[in-house]
Amino acid sequence: MRSTTAATALGRSLLVSGRLAAARQAPAALAASARLHLQTQAFSTSSSSLSSPPSSSSTSSATASRNFHSSGTTNQAREVQDFPILYDPVPNNHTIPSFMVGTENGFLPRQDPLERLPEEYKELEELLQKMSLTLPDGSPGLLAQGKFGDACKSLPQYDLSKVTDSEVISALYRDYTFLASSYLLEPCDINYRKTGEYGLGRQVLPQNIAVPLVQVAEKIGAKPFMEYALSYALYNYRRVDKSKGLVWGNLELIRAFSGDPSEKGFIISHVTMVSHSGQLVANTLKTLEAATVHDRARFDQSLKNVVETYEAINREMDTMWERSLPSDYLKFRTFIMGTKNQPMFPNGVIYEGCWEEPVFFRGESGANDSMVPMGDNLLQLTENMPTNPLTAVLRDFRTYRPSNHAQFLEWVEKRARQVNVRRFAEQDPNSAVIYLAAVDQIRNFRNRHWSFTKEYIIKYTSHPVATGGSPIVTWLPNQLATVLRTMEQVGANVDRSRLTPENKDLADLLYKRASAQSRVLEREVAELGKRFPDQDRT
Repeated sequence: MRSTTAATALGRSLLVSGRLAAARQAPAALAASARLHLQTQAFSTSSSSLSSPPSSSSTSSATASRNFHSSGTTNQAREVQDFPILYDPVPNNHTIPSFMVGTENGFLPRQDPLERLPEEYKELEELLQKMSLTLPDGSPGLLAQGKFGDACKSLPQYDLSKVTDSEVISALYRDYTFLASSYLLEPCDINYRKTGEYGLGRQVLPQNIAVPLVQVAEKIGAKPFMEYALSYALYNYRRVDKSKGLVWGNLELIRAFSGDPSEKGFIISHVTMVSHSGQLVANTLKTLEAATVHDRARFDQSLKNVVETYEAINREMDTMWERSLPSDYLKFRTFIMGTKNQPMFPNGVIYEGCWEEPVFFRGESGANDSMVPMGDNLLQLTENMPTNPLTAVLRDFRTYRPSNHAQFLEWVEKRARQVNVRRFAEQDPNSAVIYLAAVDQIRNFRNRHWSFTKEYIIKYTSHPVATGGSPIVTWLPNQLATVLRTMEQVGANVDRSRLTPENKDLADLLYKRASAQSRVLEREVAELGKRFPDQDRT
């Protein structure tokens, strides 16, 4: 009875590409179909055989939403099936994944993260409470004392095969990934604090951590390693006042590696940025719908709304400078490194009790956020990325996120290409300027990310690889250069004689800015290449 009720509630909560699905299908039938496509990997009650390791570059295989078609759209639009979007996050539903794209929650979880594990996992909870370099009372934690690895030996090996509550599964995934990264990278942190070099991490993840982690990762449809959305950032906050919003003064961390205020600032700034993503999702859907039916006025307004939402996100991103000091970043950066393309793990990591062969996973990175990839795909920037190993890394990064998010990004990319958002924008000069302004917001975001890399990382270390395993100097400029080229192309081709005075000034400003920044970026990368040679390892 409970599953039927939950399914019906889910059916009422689905928006299909901007249209209410329940108006076209019976709720029970809709919910059954939605469960098939949205619950990207069922919360199995049987233990996995753990017979074959997951690919570090693959994502959950469920194809989203093949049965959802919008009525009233063109035959051309039906060639790319619609994607089910939550317009109500149904926070009390514990049978569907915590992370599902919605017009209210956006790319955040449907309900606030579970702050403490249930009592049956008290040994794990207690260990995590003692983990951080600096504890809340100011005393040194297990990582600061170099005792975390030994403390893990007494941790029971929990059997998570029968856990089905999605909220508990999400919390267990978060906590086991914190546990695994702390265990594997503790020696690197100790060595870095002493010598400024990372040395080697632990090459074997013990069975009492590895087996439960793999079990819960398979249930959630993720890789068994720390991810940006599912663990480190977007499932790692708590509201001080439950009645208030996701704003800086009302948020605290659940887990932390360092306990330093700058780590809180680093993580919570990402949460407050992503708090705008529901509006971004809604405006993206409206833009795609308007382009599909060739509604110029609605397209222009929807794309303007996309621009305004990215402006709010970029303003929030800019607060990072004051909330998380550049000089503090290396105090906790060690623990968000991965095991792929990192010298600390030349042969990967053996997951004891799971697979005989070592596995490699990319580390946590803000590049795993879904807001800019959605903009890339909506504006058809992704398809214009150069064919090179750096772009291959970009594609690989996009598998390190909740399965539902990855499927949605793929859907946006296909739909935008199919209705040709860029061409529709360029058919009208004033629409083209709005498109140019939207691309400029992606430039703004990527340029700030590049500035963070220079000021938080390159200024303080010569380690040639970012946390996600990408080359520290060349990877971000690869994407930023594509954005700048697009701006130059669009800006050069706009018929200025047909522009409003305001749009003419804006087009000139954005075109000149992109041209100037392209030249600066090329010089920066060339100069930094002298300090960081061999940046072709991906």
